[in-house]
Amino acid sequence: MCGRFAFFSAREALVRMFELPPDTPDVEPHYNIAPTQYVAAVRINREGARKLSMLYWGLVPSWAKEKSIGARMINARAETLRDKPAFRKAYERRRCLVPADGYYEWQRSGARKQPWFIGLASGEPFAMAGLWEGWRDPADGEWLRSCSIVTTTPAQSIAHLHDRMPVILPPSAYAAWLDPANEDLDGLDAMLVPPPSAEIAARTVSSRVNSARVDEPSLIEPTTINQEPTELSLFGPSED
Repeated sequence: MCGRFAFFSAREALVRMFELPPDTPDVEPHYNIAPTQYVAAVRINREGARKLSMLYWGLVPSWAKEKSIGARMINARAETLRDKPAFRKAYERRRCLVPADGYYEWQRSGARKQPWFIGLASGEPFAMAGLWEGWRDPADGEWLRSCSIVTTTPAQSIAHLHDRMPVILPPSAYAAWLDPANEDLDGLDAMLVPPPSAEIAARTVSSRVNSARVDEPSLIEPTTINQEPTELSLFGPSED
């Protein structure tokens, strides 16, 4: 799954990476983004151009009676996007990219859970596949735009940490994923796979990340297990 992530890259990197307009506003850096917060996402606007939007993390289907359902819709499993009523229409027409510098996962060790920070071995930001939806609050008529992050099976090097990971799309897939006129669901399905293990790096970090109230750069700094730094990158488990 993906229940926390970080995005702190500079605006210039965001504009270059997603070919956004030069007047794209700054995005405040965050190191511990949690569900039901607003997250930066790239989507296609009504004019057919790429736009950076702030979306509520936790997809609220258009037919929902209450916003609270979104807290249960933070992730969408790649294998069931075509079937789940909450995600089916969004998968067909309303796809987005959620920028990140890394995400957190927790590895259980007895009664303890050790947090890991997982990102690209290159250290560069990346895009997680997302879906977005519009919902009108029946109480006051206000519109809410919300999103969910698509998950898939993990790269083999991090499979021992958790059985899911967010879909990390390569730049070559951005245009096809964002295009609302793209109805090739088989082609879209083929994108929803884990990256090669060699492209992924993971390191243990402080358990202070467990609290969503803590949001500071120190959260992504490597920590130790049994006094030894622990990292996974090119030297993760073999794919044999």
